[in-house]
Amino acid sequence: MYEPNVVGDWQEYDEHAGLRVRVHSLEAAEPPRGRDDAAAGLSYFRLRVTVENRGAKHYGILLEDGQIDVRLGSDGEGAFIDWRNSQFIEGFDVYPLRRVTAVLYAAGPEAGLAQVDVQIQLKVDEDWTERRLWAGGVGLSEDPVGAGAPAAGCGGLAHQISNYLRDQAEPGTA
Repeated sequence: MYEPNVVGDWQEYDEHAGLRVRVHSLEAAEPPRGRDDAAAGLSYFRLRVTVENRGAKHYGILLEDGQIDVRLGSDGEGAFIDWRNSQFIEGFDVYPLRRVTAVLYAAGPEAGLAQVDVQIQLKVDEDWTERRLWAGGVGLSEDPVGAGAPAAGCGGLAHQISNYLRDQAEPGTA
């Protein structure tokens, strides 16, 4: 079964040697150019999507508004995405040992911010990658990731998400 990444995890792309992506820095934050009137009564948050090239050749990266989907709460309702305040990656060449980051501002009901799902689909050199999913929540701290990082304990967010998905996949469970 496919399991989502936890916010902060890096995800490698097999079809593009050395290219990896992550969703990180999910936190409550006000947008820099002021709130959108359509977000009245909603709580704003910010997240970052970083693409890193650890390979030997450069890749042209595109990550715009239709390639990011943000869902909130246990029902997976769509978040309000503030396109005016967000910064996307619009046809940027990422050379070896370089990174590029998109910053997304979104809003939703405060009760739904504890469970945030972010789905990303990059366009790399005119080819679409597979969709990738990250799960986390505003106010939850990111564990250290990478080589030498300790594994999450039994109470960690990744373990809870895995258990939830496993329970949902089993037939006959309510």
